[in-house]
Amino acid sequence: MSTEPKIPRELPGDDPDDVHFGTVYGVRTVELNRPNKLNSLNASMARKIIPRLKEWEKSQLANVIVIKGAGPKAFCAGGDVAKLAKDNLEGPAGVKKSMDFFGLEYNLDHIIATYSKPYVAFLDGITMGGGVGLSVHAPFRIATERTVFAMPETTIGFFPDVGGSFFLPRLDGEVGTYLGLTSERLKGVNALYAGIATHYIHSSSLSDLEARLSELVFKDYASLQERLQIIDHTIEEFVTGLPEDESLILAGGTREAIDRCFSHDTIEAILSALAEERTPWAERTIQTLHERSPTSVRVALRQMRLGRRWSIAETFQREYHIAGKMMDHPDFVEGISARLIRKPPEAPKWQPASLESANDVDTESFFRVEGEQKLELININNSEVGDYHEYPHRWINLPSERDIESVVREGHRTAGEIIEHFVHARRGKAGVREKVSEVLARKTRADEGHGGMVSWISST
Repeated sequence: MSTEPKIPRELPGDDPDDVHFGTVYGVRTVELNRPNKLNSLNASMARKIIPRLKEWEKSQLANVIVIKGAGPKAFCAGGDVAKLAKDNLEGPAGVKKSMDFFGLEYNLDHIIATYSKPYVAFLDGITMGGGVGLSVHAPFRIATERTVFAMPETTIGFFPDVGGSFFLPRLDGEVGTYLGLTSERLKGVNALYAGIATHYIHSSSLSDLEARLSELVFKDYASLQERLQIIDHTIEEFVTGLPEDESLILAGGTREAIDRCFSHDTIEAILSALAEERTPWAERTIQTLHERSPTSVRVALRQMRLGRRWSIAETFQREYHIAGKMMDHPDFVEGISARLIRKPPEAPKWQPASLESANDVDTESFFRVEGEQKLELININNSEVGDYHEYPHRWINLPSERDIESVVREGHRTAGEIIEHFVHARRGKAGVREKVSEVLARKTRADEGHGGMVSWISST
């Protein structure tokens, strides 16, 4: 007989100041307060945030949740992986501490993904790993000129967790596979173009936006969808334009190469496709993949393919199993020790040492569930949002390639007409024109004999 998982509470040794909570009229704020650690998430913080979010979810006075990081450098640079590595060296008791943390972290992320009230994340500064989990599943993710996004897990012998199995495969084309395997960074407005962020505003406007959100009053009978629409329009009021000196990084020929090369289901095929590109970008990418943990890269690729079919709840439960198996693998402790603990940092000594010596038979063992305890999710039966296979708030993002393809395939429109269609549909949202224009330039051809009507190119 299953029982509802208990909501965690603070423990005597927890730091009382690692998270600050605030109230300003209808806004409730969560401020991650470990600036000297780039606001990295630990168990103490999760034990505070989970019960507070559940409390606010029931409060009629709490209209909007805002999460942010203390200081100008980081929203949240990830989980406190250095502590996890040190815990693992303690043997089974230490591994249990690590798994307890992952249970807390994934539960927190799942609560955010299924939260029944508007949740706004300020991705101001470094947003990596665990910080992505605290933000990317929310309806509103605001990037600034200081945003640095990455999923760096393959550099430390881990895998792109915190729901990476869900959000990465659902990015356009093979962008998610590329980001997950290489740990490539996206800065500033490129987080918006890639679908990581939903809005881009200057960091100097965040405090004014927070004040404006606190003034919003919703009708008691307003649905979550209606509330999200109001907040979407409110955030757009603070957009002062996108930086002209920052072009789309994942665009044009590079983006076409990403889709060509990273669409394959084996590392061998990806490396072979990259070699055929014969470009500086491809050569750098091959080198990057060879520097990452071979086990992590192979696990991440398999994760990208399987995660396309997982629901949001299944994602965190599956990742909990994978995390447990990663704790038993030597690359995790070695990767963190070499890159973060040992001074000066050095190249990790991976086991196996190369992509060629790793194999997919070993990779499959990370996804095999053989009677291990299933992660109990606090919100699995207690969320109005429920379980899902596609983000219910994806309409807030810039139009996806699938959205654009659908309109193109309706036929009888020029590129200009399609661009204006999306600009009008999204009420002039910043970034729509740039995103749609780039996709049309890469994925369509114009028939001048029929007035410039565009058609979709099926393959790159």
